[in-house]
Amino acid sequence: MERRIYLDHAATTPLDPRVLEAMLPYLTTITGNPSSVHREGREARKGLDAARREVAAVLGTRPAEVVFTASGSEADALAIRGVVEAVSARSPHVITSAIEHHAVLHTVQDLERRGRCRVSYVPVDAEGFVDPDAVAAAVTEDTVLVSVMYANNEVGTIEPVADIARAVKRRNPHTLVHTDAVQAAGALDLDINRLGVDLLSLAAHKFYGPKGVGALYVRDGVRLAPLVRGGSQERNRRAGTENVAGAVGLAAALRLAYAELDARTRHCARLRDRLLHEIPARIPGVRVNGPRHGALRLPNNVNCSIVGIEIEALLLGLDLAGIAASNGAACTSGALEPSHVLIAMGLPEELARNSLRLTLGKDTTDEDIERVLAVLPPLVARLRAATAPALAVAPESR
Repeated sequence: MERRIYLDHAATTPLDPRVLEAMLPYLTTITGNPSSVHREGREARKGLDAARREVAAVLGTRPAEVVFTASGSEADALAIRGVVEAVSARSPHVITSAIEHHAVLHTVQDLERRGRCRVSYVPVDAEGFVDPDAVAAAVTEDTVLVSVMYANNEVGTIEPVADIARAVKRRNPHTLVHTDAVQAAGALDLDINRLGVDLLSLAAHKFYGPKGVGALYVRDGVRLAPLVRGGSQERNRRAGTENVAGAVGLAAALRLAYAELDARTRHCARLRDRLLHEIPARIPGVRVNGPRHGALRLPNNVNCSIVGIEIEALLLGLDLAGIAASNGAACTSGALEPSHVLIAMGLPEELARNSLRLTLGKDTTDEDIERVLAVLPPLVARLRAATAPALAVAPESR
């Protein structure tokens, strides 16, 4: 039986066996509550504290500034809702971009709907970039938070977060800056001092860690209202018995990701560049979405819109051929709506609806890419013939 090819690493990554090995003691033998004073509790606390130190070391910050959560989405919600709910102003101002993950967009939309804040949405250009000057221009004396993602989960655009943070702080030093680094982790530098942000979100399962655990960096001095109340865990910022095994897994995965960062990114970028070149060359009517310059794009991201097909049929055909791919965020897969990211980038609805996302991983091989390039062109041709026999598609000039 031919090995399946998994090209949906932006949705989730497989658990690294070395991460599982680090977690196993906390799933089997070290099972105390880390808040308990007995030996079992102290052993669990020791593991939790070590995990927090490891995460802080990668971020270049202090362990006390790391809050463990149950997901990247929760980390985003805690950052945004936590900041807004902590201020006394009647209607504080929040700025975000039009291409954020729905964990951010739905949170600010809910807060605005309830009259808890006012929201400004900064547009992006045709490649998905946010202009730092446009963000700064939107800042007022009432702006309490700016939230702009580090890297886009659909098209791989790497946003100039450090420039955005500097521009915002020049305009209003009291405005906090949050970045959703869920897709960036394991691919880009996470040094807090370089980025200049006040809050940063992570999700372990995006960099070969376990599902069900995330983290939020919170700069010392930032007031944050908790989403979950009850106990005093996580320095009163996130109540509930800590997921020690999950935290240990997140820390181990993050440590490995940055120990192997150069090798992983070079490997993925080489394969990515081949797909970005070969797919439009072999299939007419393909538009590559996202940055043209590879250094400004996540090293594992390929996103292209294909004219004259139904994307659901293409994904099913790839799946039957043993290739796992997607058409965007897993959180919205199954929806027939066009990608809000691509719409914000100026694409027409047909192209925004029929986008193919291939996201590579550290174990993707040259043979995998060969197989994709062998399967995809004839599959597209068959689908076009079936849906519109007379369709004449002009090659994309890009």
